Amino acid sequence: MYDAVVIGAGVAGCAVARELSRYKGSFLVVERALDVCEGTSKANSAIIHAGFDAEPGTMKARMNVKGNKMMDKLSEEMDIPFKRIGALVVCLSEDGLPRLRELYDRGIENGVGGLSLLSGDEARVLEPNLTDEVCGALLAETSGIVCPFELTLGLGESAAKNGVEFRFDTKVTGLKREGGCWTAATDKGDLLARTVVNAAGVYAGELHNMACESKLRITPRKGEYCLLDRTAGGHVSHTVFQLPGKLGKGVLVSPTVHGNLLVGPTAADVEDPETAATTAEGLREVAEKSAWAVKNVPMRQVITSFMGLRAHEDGDDFILGESAEGFFDAAGIESPGLTSAPAIGEYLARLIAEKLGLPVNDSFDPIRKGVPKVADMPTEERAELIRRDPRYGSIICRCEEVSEGEILDAVHGVLGAKTLDGVKRRTRAGMGRCQAGFCSPRVMEILSRELSLDLTDIRKSGKDSQIVLGRTRKEGE
Repeated sequence: MYDAVVIGAGVAGCAVARELSRYKGSFLVVERALDVCEGTSKANSAIIHAGFDAEPGTMKARMNVKGNKMMDKLSEEMDIPFKRIGALVVCLSEDGLPRLRELYDRGIENGVGGLSLLSGDEARVLEPNLTDEVCGALLAETSGIVCPFELTLGLGESAAKNGVEFRFDTKVTGLKREGGCWTAATDKGDLLARTVVNAAGVYAGELHNMACESKLRITPRKGEYCLLDRTAGGHVSHTVFQLPGKLGKGVLVSPTVHGNLLVGPTAADVEDPETAATTAEGLREVAEKSAWAVKNVPMRQVITSFMGLRAHEDGDDFILGESAEGFFDAAGIESPGLTSAPAIGEYLARLIAEKLGLPVNDSFDPIRKGVPKVADMPTEERAELIRRDPRYGSIICRCEEVSEGEILDAVHGVLGAKTLDGVKRRTRAGMGRCQAGFCSPRVMEILSRELSLDLTDIRKSGKDSQIVLGRTRKEGE
């Protein structure tokens, strides 16, 4: 029997798992996909929000502000990229200026530092590519950007390093409490636990409703994005938001930690939690609405588009805490969920530890090292690494300069990669301008060799995402 079973290996579930590993106990993360970061956490704006948007007194406000303050130390401990570049919320009409003041006042009430109100001209000094329609802006200096893949991977690998067990490709199909513990039925057999943590993203409502008398409704909210090449990465130096509306913070334009430019998202509620496709209409909306605030966005430099789902709860707040005896929710974790995840993990782990009387784990090690980034190393350090292992000098992904050695580290590391996307998220192989057009076959060969799999068994991401392989035409065909 486990002390806690965490359902979901997204950023919230991995954060809870890492914080639980600060205590002595037996902990398991169970995930329906083949890897961490396969759901909501993989496709979002990658923003560490300052905390001025959430309603004061809500869990969103509380966790956002605290999570933001935790990011500097956390990024150092887990060897992940994080930059405090600041954000501008721009107002496009005089009528919106009172709303901008409301955001400022809300941020002050939430305890956010580094806030100031700017005129349109003052904002254009900071961001020359803002449109002439921008008549005012809220500057939030503590806002930042992060890599959502590496944050989630870092949290998960840190948890695993400190003794948390992970089971992938395992779907929870039922929850039942009897005899003072929970039975989580899965498609791979039953799991027994003293406590359960529901961190299932867009499926969190279903799990909550299995366990609790009070019911939740989680609505998948679809957002479409465009990612531009690094040649466009300097178009803005801050994250540029527009005044938020009913469905969220609107279309943003932002640098990424890896030097690209991100534009999006749209916002539309959908029924199907497996929705994954972008649409021509949605991407056209991204281009049109981004131009309201930022001029001359070089949309011809788009290298890929993608879609993400947010888990919106009807009450518009995070559902955190013990919702039934021994059943803890981390539900409705939409924006600012990425920012809030470290604080959510700390909060829920402490509640569980107090409930179960778990002692502190004195051997907890907060340090996690990611896959080395050869392209970013100083010349002498890179040369020494290649001298010790020539595979770090064999470049597999030309666009991102990712070596075979890095891919091997990703495959054989803690919670090692088993799919093309798993390698991509750990190393960036396939994330460059050609979008894996050159390196996919070579990465597949490495996965096949290292995991003793036939090439036809290599997956892009999930178990159903089979890659279609061509064959050589036989003579006479």
